[in-house]
Amino acid sequence: MKRILLFVFALMLLIQGTVRADEGMWLPALIQKLNIGEMSKMGCELSADDIYNINHSSLKDAIVALDHGSCSAELVSAKGLMLTNHHCGFGEIQAHSSVEHDYLRDGFWAKSFEEELPNPGKTASFLVRVEDVTERVLEGITDESTFEERGEAIQKASMEIQKEATADTHYEARVQSLFEGNRYFLFVYETFRDVRLVGTPPASIGKFGGDTDNWMWPRHTGDFCMFRVYCSPDGKPADYSEDNVPYEPKHFLPISLDGYEDGDFAMVMGYPGRTNRYKSSFGVEYTMNVTNPVRIEARSVKLAILKDYMNSSQKANIQYASKYARSSNYYKYSIGQNKGLEALNVIAKKRALEAEFTEWLNDTPERKQKYGKALGLIENAYSEQRDDVASEYLMETLFRGPELFAKGLVLKSLQEALKSDAGEDRVRLSVERIRANFEDFYKDFDAATDEKVAAALIEVYKKHVDPAYYPTFFYEINKKYKGDIQAYTAALYSKTFLADSAKLNAFLEKPNLKAIEKDPVFQIAESILFQATALGEMVNKTSDDLSEGRRLFVAGLLEMDQDRKFYPDANSTMRLTYGTIGDYIPRDGVRYDYYTTIKGYIEKEIPGDDEFDVPSRLKELYEAKDFGDYADANGELRTCFTSNNDITGGNSGSPVINGKGQLIGIAFDGNWEAMSGDIAFEPELQKCISVDIRFVLWTIDKFAGAKNLIDEMTLVKSNCKLEKDMVSSAN
Repeated sequence: MKRILLFVFALMLLIQGTVRADEGMWLPALIQKLNIGEMSKMGCELSADDIYNINHSSLKDAIVALDHGSCSAELVSAKGLMLTNHHCGFGEIQAHSSVEHDYLRDGFWAKSFEEELPNPGKTASFLVRVEDVTERVLEGITDESTFEERGEAIQKASMEIQKEATADTHYEARVQSLFEGNRYFLFVYETFRDVRLVGTPPASIGKFGGDTDNWMWPRHTGDFCMFRVYCSPDGKPADYSEDNVPYEPKHFLPISLDGYEDGDFAMVMGYPGRTNRYKSSFGVEYTMNVTNPVRIEARSVKLAILKDYMNSSQKANIQYASKYARSSNYYKYSIGQNKGLEALNVIAKKRALEAEFTEWLNDTPERKQKYGKALGLIENAYSEQRDDVASEYLMETLFRGPELFAKGLVLKSLQEALKSDAGEDRVRLSVERIRANFEDFYKDFDAATDEKVAAALIEVYKKHVDPAYYPTFFYEINKKYKGDIQAYTAALYSKTFLADSAKLNAFLEKPNLKAIEKDPVFQIAESILFQATALGEMVNKTSDDLSEGRRLFVAGLLEMDQDRKFYPDANSTMRLTYGTIGDYIPRDGVRYDYYTTIKGYIEKEIPGDDEFDVPSRLKELYEAKDFGDYADANGELRTCFTSNNDITGGNSGSPVINGKGQLIGIAFDGNWEAMSGDIAFEPELQKCISVDIRFVLWTIDKFAGAKNLIDEMTLVKSNCKLEKDMVSSAN
């Protein structure tokens, strides 16, 4: 919970085993020094400069951070055409959908620039350059510096560096910590703010298999969609405008139709979110015993309620499809992660490393003086967990649970403006912000469903949390409603003006302080916020020690094994991972092949099922064996494949690139047997699941008939660029 309330995101290292080619999320700026020799031996034909260069175009210029790293993407044309995962664009697809135009169910394909759909708030960022600024950031900091002194100096230096890096430019810059605060790098980005939806297959392709197949192999999901990056006529980032033009990138990826075979080189570039490979045994125990069980318990309750409503009508399914997908993904992830951590005996392995570390530091007085308190600080931070348990449940049940509870806090600024008699301008500005916040909210909101979620999750919180940590509204439930939570939430949703757009608009026409402070949802939101603040103060008492312990532990490991190539844990900065295409053995007597075909897609069909329904058009093409130039040498149309590239959340949408720098697939998932991978990499089991680019092209060309998009791309086969008329093959 410390990482939730305090946003203390751990930046971790690999801690066990010999570094292998398939393990590690490497900074592209450092591959010349650390990796290119090994990559070349494995089949990479590119130089380090071909991959990362700030003076001329390179692969990095085709790699995109969507929404500042929530997903990855890649450019595939000279007109800013971009590929990513269907689940990465799911929110935009859902937002554009209606009963009349159900793009989730039916798909969408723009046949011209004019038909492409804008998405306010969506961004596409490109890495401009990376610089190691460790010496400058840590200048003047010594072993004797206090935690507070260290933090203040780092913040001041980082702000100065960021300001200098963006002076007289439209760039963005962030100084980010690596190796738990032992090194610091500057990342400079160019961010584009006009990103339009170009195409998406129906969910029966893009989300085929649904929750059942999520994190599983074999897989047959065509998990892709397409956007386009737009800019002002001068090539600079700009807000949406009809005058904007397609972005002309420094580099875009050519696409290989030659495919791949077992053992072929493959690399993935993208923006992995968070890994915790250097988490201590104490931290792993906390994850297994607190974080994951809380998430599983709360989300199982919420998801059942949402699913029941979604099954009631097409409109309901459209309204809640994106919300359900976001919540269910890490619900299943948490189940799998706990199973993986237990099966791989990760806690015992962590303790063995900690014992080795302790033995090493005790060898000399200098080491003991410098690193001796590291593990003790970490252990003490996890020793008292009642406040953490309450915090985890508060976040999952009350902050991330009912939508209306979080919306209640939106009224806070207006309350303060009215209470302070700040004047009409401030009140008007607050009203405008509230209108903007609720602009599209009611389109995808059902008050009755949210009320059910609220009642159920309040019950979960009550059941699992010490009464000492109850928000104040529990007093009202017990006194006025005699403990009847459903009666309380029924009154709550019937009395609030936030549950109905007409009531909210009427209030905003004549806002007044009394109405805000009497609104029951605003009251419950304030109660939750007050409790979260109190819990945050409790957590704060140990958070500094935890951060200091982690930093010292990582610093000690770096010193303990100086001959080893270390890589920093993922932190939503651009990384490269390299490995090979291949199969794997998940358990005794079972071997999974390294690719699937459309035949398996058909074999999974369950007509009318919301996860395994197969489009009639796809079946017609399959039965006719109409695979065009997208079939492999055996005449099969491959759908997905596995490689041993090291990926995590945030890598979704990342390009899988062959040794020539050509696109062969789009990464979209990991495998169930290695769900512990964010904490402990398992080289024999860890797999990256990707959709075959030929299945993507076949879907665009043959299934959707969007040949205008095919014509934009550069397709390569047998070392020769294909003629467009050959690729499009209308007949």
